[in-house]
Amino acid sequence: MSHTLKQTYEKHAIPALRKEFHIDNVMAVPRILKVVVNTGTGRTRKEGELMKKVERDMGLLTGQKASARIAKKSVSSFKVREGETVGYAVTLRGTRMWDFLQRLISLALPVSKDFRGIETSNVDKAGNLNLGIREHSIFPEIVLENIKDIFGLQVTVVTTAKTHDQGLALFRHLGFPFKK
Repeated sequence: MSHTLKQTYEKHAIPALRKEFHIDNVMAVPRILKVVVNTGTGRTRKEGELMKKVERDMGLLTGQKASARIAKKSVSSFKVREGETVGYAVTLRGTRMWDFLQRLISLALPVSKDFRGIETSNVDKAGNLNLGIREHSIFPEIVLENIKDIFGLQVTVVTTAKTHDQGLALFRHLGFPFKK
């Protein structure tokens, strides 16, 4: 039986983080709150069929329907009008969040072109991880024969960590592949 990421967190990461940061209360141990997956539609926003494909692929990747992000105001230099859909976002919590992170760490990132590890600078001062993924096609749910247009994703893993070091330690104990 293979361990899931949540089991790894509960059995290995919590005790290690408590010892490393001298945390007495188990509820004060850093944990992952949510994962937010975003994509901008950019030049495809004028093409309705492509927008539907982006929305469909986001749903396949995350297991949850993507919500459209609407422009709040018009910006003429970007040719964006108020009310236009400018991207899609999905917020994952609970089981879907853990499943998505498991697939990201073990399947998608190792397949990514020229991947040598996540930079430690991708963890911000508040302990959250921000990843930019150039091609959504690295996920196993996407069938390469069915896609014409490849789009990028921005994945934000939000934690309860208070510092960069706590967030980095949390991600390392969970098995995120950081550069040495």
